Amino acid sequence: MVRHRGIFNPLNSEPYELSRSRVENFFKCPCCFYLIQVRGVEFPSIPGFNINEATDILLKKDFDKYRGTKKTHPFLIENGLEHLIPFHHEHFDLWTQSMHFGAKDRMNTIHKGTNLKIGGGLDDVWLNTKTDKIHIVDYKSTSQKSNKGPITLDDYYKGSYKRQMDLYIWIMRQKGFAVEDIGYFLYCDGDRFTKTPFLGKEKAVMEFKMTLIPYQCDLRWIEPILFQIKKVLTSQICPPHSKSCEYGHFLKRISED
Repeated sequence: MVRHRGIFNPLNSEPYELSRSRVENFFKCPCCFYLIQVRGVEFPSIPGFNINEATDILLKKDFDKYRGTKKTHPFLIENGLEHLIPFHHEHFDLWTQSMHFGAKDRMNTIHKGTNLKIGGGLDDVWLNTKTDKIHIVDYKSTSQKSNKGPITLDDYYKGSYKRQMDLYIWIMRQKGFAVEDIGYFLYCDGDRFTKTPFLGKEKAVMEFKMTLIPYQCDLRWIEPILFQIKKVLTSQICPPHSKSCEYGHFLKRISED
């Protein structure tokens, strides 16, 4: 049977593949999710975040130097976490490939209650040598517009970051790994207030303030959402836009004019 992805086909018995971002789409607005996954509507695209991608690549390179050595990065030592070391696994690089999560040995799991294959791409995994469990790690990049203090997870839009972490912890547990309840967000904050000169003779150097934020996972929402997703996928009726959906507000204003 052909892999079940893209537009949902109720006649295809193969597990239906949904990325972490598609699950988040449903969480934000079931209507938009339905239009994309069932009716095949293509929404306006947005530019890629190339600088964010670059910091992700550079951070992974730094931690890869210690992966498999049983040593840890000086950054973790400085933060009192010398017992955490970059996790080495034969499939680690496959877990980081979010665009190919549906293939074998990737970052995915099949939810038996709905026959949904849920997956994504990890940034990093650290092994806790005290507990022999792993911590899921997510890299984030930003540049705060005010020098207001350390970064937190309190902003409303960062709820999606927390759900991302929750889902990755859940997936790795479904794959049989012993995963700690605590995940870590490693934030790169481009420092626009530094007194260090930016532009040199041949290159420019941007400084980043680094913040490591522990996060206590909450997995209680995941299975109920997956059952809701399956119900919407198999429905003949498109659900309404959520009250906070920007596309819904936009379309409503157009219809009123």
